[in-house]
Amino acid sequence: MSDNRGLFFVIQNTYNLANLDYIWLNQQTQTMLNKLFPIIVLICFAFSTHAQNQDSAYIFSYFRGNGEDGLHLAYSEDGLKWAPLKNDQSFLSPKLSPDKLMRDPCIIKGPDGLYHMVWTVSWTQKGIGYASSKDLINWSEQLYVPVMEHEENARNTWAPEITYDPVTKQYMIYWATTITGEFPETQVEADNGYNHRMYYTLTKDFKSFTETMLLYEPGFNCIDATIQKNADKWMMVIKDETREPAEKNLKLAFADHLEGPYSEASEKITGDYWAEGPTMIKINDEWHVYFDRYIDNHFGLIKSKDLKTWTDVTDQLDFPKGIRHGTILKISQKELNKLKAVKP
Repeated sequence: MSDNRGLFFVIQNTYNLANLDYIWLNQQTQTMLNKLFPIIVLICFAFSTHAQNQDSAYIFSYFRGNGEDGLHLAYSEDGLKWAPLKNDQSFLSPKLSPDKLMRDPCIIKGPDGLYHMVWTVSWTQKGIGYASSKDLINWSEQLYVPVMEHEENARNTWAPEITYDPVTKQYMIYWATTITGEFPETQVEADNGYNHRMYYTLTKDFKSFTETMLLYEPGFNCIDATIQKNADKWMMVIKDETREPAEKNLKLAFADHLEGPYSEASEKITGDYWAEGPTMIKINDEWHVYFDRYIDNHFGLIKSKDLKTWTDVTDQLDFPKGIRHGTILKISQKELNKLKAVKP
């Protein structure tokens, strides 16, 4: 042809770039539309991202009281306004240990499509609890994992968490334990003489576990570590449990590998109040760290884009009253609808 016509396409469906119609336009119109095309693509991407966000929600696992009645779940569309599911009744009752507690429930979704949960079974036991679920409603048999039973002087195993490493294809379970006589340089009589450090074990199937190892020794009494991948680094949020003089705040540490070694702890990222039980997630390019302001009897929330400057947005947070240490995770709207349908 010699009539200077060109081929250009028009996007008919902003949610599906593959749905195209081809039309013939004169060269002048084609040139104009070619200039506009990158803008059109960006608009379509924005609409697509918005649609994906609408198809997801957030779940928060938590416990009440001393953890006697088990696992509780709340949901949110934006990470700020939360409502309890199942009328705030338990989704899973604890069966393990003489104390039969389910404190600090940590849940992640593995590459196998299962939700994996660990929790504190007792104030004094030397092991942790584990269970899995396809839907957060029906759970497997509860398993006691004796992670510190080999250690005669271990006093406890508190607030276990799970993080998956896609490189090694292993789950790392980690928790805080006091071993009497260890780390005497930070031993004090306050807080019942507890002097914690972080320990870990690895597993691929939650049936066999590696030997327990020391994960982090920051030079102070520490508990409640939680770890997420951030770009090419692993980021740990951890509570400085120092009592004399009191710290009781949250700090950051970083590592190239999930198992460490981790850097020295940062300056505190929380304010002039006592904080513990952190959990974190990235929402709209900002890291959100939720934590229990346990002395003040409510949760707190800080956020940051660069992990250096933190903004406290606790006044925007609306959690069910009485919520205690747990974890946040993202689920589909379909999964949420099934959870909403569960009756007390």
